[in-house]
Amino acid sequence: MTHSLTSSFHSFFFFPPSSSSVQLNTPKLQLLLPMSSNSQPLPLKFSHTNRTRTTTNNNNRHKIRASSSTDDPSPSSSSATNFVLFSSAALTVTLAVANRVLYKLALVPMKDYPFFLAQFTTFGYVVVYFSILYIRYRAGIVSDEMLAIPKLRFLAIGFLEALGVATGMFAAAVLPGPVIPVLSQTFLVWQLMISVLLLGRRYSINQLVGCLLVASGVVVSITSGSNTGQMLSEVEFFWPALMIVSSAFQAAASVIKESVFVDNAIQLKKSLDIFVVNSFGSGFQALFVLLFLPLLSNLKGIPFVQLPSYLKSGAGCFLNLGTHKSSCDGAPWLPLLYIVTNLAFNISLLNVVKTSSAVVASLMVMLSVPISVIILSLPLPYLPEGTSLSPVFVVGCAILVSGLYLYNTTRAAKNSTKSD
Repeated sequence: MTHSLTSSFHSFFFFPPSSSSVQLNTPKLQLLLPMSSNSQPLPLKFSHTNRTRTTTNNNNRHKIRASSSTDDPSPSSSSATNFVLFSSAALTVTLAVANRVLYKLALVPMKDYPFFLAQFTTFGYVVVYFSILYIRYRAGIVSDEMLAIPKLRFLAIGFLEALGVATGMFAAAVLPGPVIPVLSQTFLVWQLMISVLLLGRRYSINQLVGCLLVASGVVVSITSGSNTGQMLSEVEFFWPALMIVSSAFQAAASVIKESVFVDNAIQLKKSLDIFVVNSFGSGFQALFVLLFLPLLSNLKGIPFVQLPSYLKSGAGCFLNLGTHKSSCDGAPWLPLLYIVTNLAFNISLLNVVKTSSAVVASLMVMLSVPISVIILSLPLPYLPEGTSLSPVFVVGCAILVSGLYLYNTTRAAKNSTKSD
């Protein structure tokens, strides 16, 4: 589950498995529509007799003429296609920005109950994922062999994503809004390092430089708050460090997911359906989030004996009822709006992946980072004070975005070369 994006709550998405490798970069919901990845072009057969060859050549001439007259897109159809693609891209960027902004706004009324919100959203995604998995199984897309694969790595995925979700929400409830999209980009750095160590993956020089720029941009942005009056001057270093660690957990889970796709594509001799991984991973994640509640609440100063009352108070705050009503303004609409927007964003992102490419979708998510930073710095409902962006923080964001652009465009060139 992601993002991540994430996803759980980062927006990271999966690249469909190829014949040799699988790449992934952060959203949670993918491939919502029932489609098969096993369709292949029909083989062309040619006759070897002279008479048949002559007839075939004549028929081919007619077919080529017919196809050239019917397949060439007219200017009107081409402009309509471009308009659809542009509208889809604009919608995806808008939803990506809304997803990041609402992530912070959803934690405003639930600031004291981030673990309750994490548990609620986790179980919500479990219901969605297993419902879609059931539909795809009944449609014959998911086979019994897919469902019978070993679940040990799903257990590890759920464990890591539960840690990522819980610690991420814990930190995001305290951090200023503009910092959250910046720190979440360390997911790429962690994913690159972990995939090199666990999968032995190799990256190009430009990709390594892009990843280094991302890390440098994050460091510059964080250090911009060292002076009095700056954005992070009153925030303990523990909180941004915890957000970075949260991205590390999510990145490790994504690398394990990648290994699951690669290994089972070889064993099953076809692509493993993504909802098998997401559903069982999310199921174990929900279990571990529940098991982590005593430990994490204790870190927050809540004794174990008071945990039931904490969860009861969290439910009351989520519903905006009871004694905490004044401090829970914005609930339940802001948390619910975030969840709905997150689902809509991932569906829209899937549409972009289907109609263009995963790299284009990744660049759109990248574009949402600076826009989200600017919006989260402005006075918003339930965040009326706003946040001032120092010149050093803006420079750090520019370095980070340039690193993301270099990394993704390098991957685009590499993929296009393979396809050629």
